[in-house]
Amino acid sequence: SQASFEEDNQKQPAVGHWKTLMPSKGSKEEPETGCQDAGGVGETQSTEQLNVSRLRSSSVEIREKGSEFLKEELHKAQKELKLKDKECERLSKVREQLEQELEELTASLFEEAHKMVREANTKQAASEKQLREARGKIDMLQAEVTALKTLVITSTPSSPNRELHPQLQSPSKTVFRKGHGRNKSTSSAMVSAASQNVTPEPVSHECKEVDSILFAEFQAWKESPTLDKSCSFLDRIYREDVGPCLDFTKQELSELVRVAVEQNTLTIEPIASQTLPVMKLSAEECGGPKKCALSGLPRTCKHRIMLGDSGNYYYISPSCRARITAVCNFFTYIRYIQQGLVRQDVELMYWEVMRLRREMSLAKLGFYPSDM
Repeated sequence: SQASFEEDNQKQPAVGHWKTLMPSKGSKEEPETGCQDAGGVGETQSTEQLNVSRLRSSSVEIREKGSEFLKEELHKAQKELKLKDKECERLSKVREQLEQELEELTASLFEEAHKMVREANTKQAASEKQLREARGKIDMLQAEVTALKTLVITSTPSSPNRELHPQLQSPSKTVFRKGHGRNKSTSSAMVSAASQNVTPEPVSHECKEVDSILFAEFQAWKESPTLDKSCSFLDRIYREDVGPCLDFTKQELSELVRVAVEQNTLTIEPIASQTLPVMKLSAEECGGPKKCALSGLPRTCKHRIMLGDSGNYYYISPSCRARITAVCNFFTYIRYIQQGLVRQDVELMYWEVMRLRREMSLAKLGFYPSDM
């Protein structure tokens, strides 16, 4: 449009410009008259008006074309803007979706990580517990093997120790070894080192007679030894010896002690050389160095017990310790028989069981060694 406008301007003479009229050939140049001047002025004015009208029409046409061009450009720009808006909206939705997926993925990863950590901690705690139990069982078995060497193995084939092995003596001179030793300073399942050097008792002159009912019950149990107290042999001992011996003033704690003894998870240790831990229970429940937790009486307590892996210690008097130890000795011996570690005559094993029952009865009545 601008090019056409410039072309029109070049074609049209400028306003107020006088056009020179050339004389024809063969005529003489004559001076212009006043009439001629008037005609030339009129013609010039009409030419100027014509040029102005042309300019105006060209300007209007240029405006119209420019307006149409601008409208088209504006329409195109609006279309492009709409397309860009749609694209921006789509990209915004994509970004929001990605952010949401990223948040969900992060949350799931954190949850999975916490779950793995919890499982690892649980497995570690279980493994540590199994390791402690395995070490305790190993120590117990080592102590039992050491005690059994003293209990049932002969000294030498050439000169066996007849006092340590009553099966080598005649029935009239049978000597019963003082029961299998029990550790007085550690757990209920351990046998003290001192028990390895047990001095045999002198020949007892007391008279003994086998009770046929008790012996028959023991023989029936010996055929298929078990720790199930439903059998007649153990049921009688529970009613007559174990139950009364572990019947303390604190009934609830007494039941826990009985279960721990049966499951072989009771620990007894001295308190003189031990650092006292922080008690999880009240002093009334645990007792103390001057109060027994089982009897509730003010007594000087030299030992304390722990039930399983609870971590709670209970202080016990020497009398209560003697009663618990007597029951533990009985259970240790019948476990030896159940595991096939005692290789004696049935009658000798029967009398050993009777001796352990007598220890429980004496402990129940309040008798206990001075070193307790």
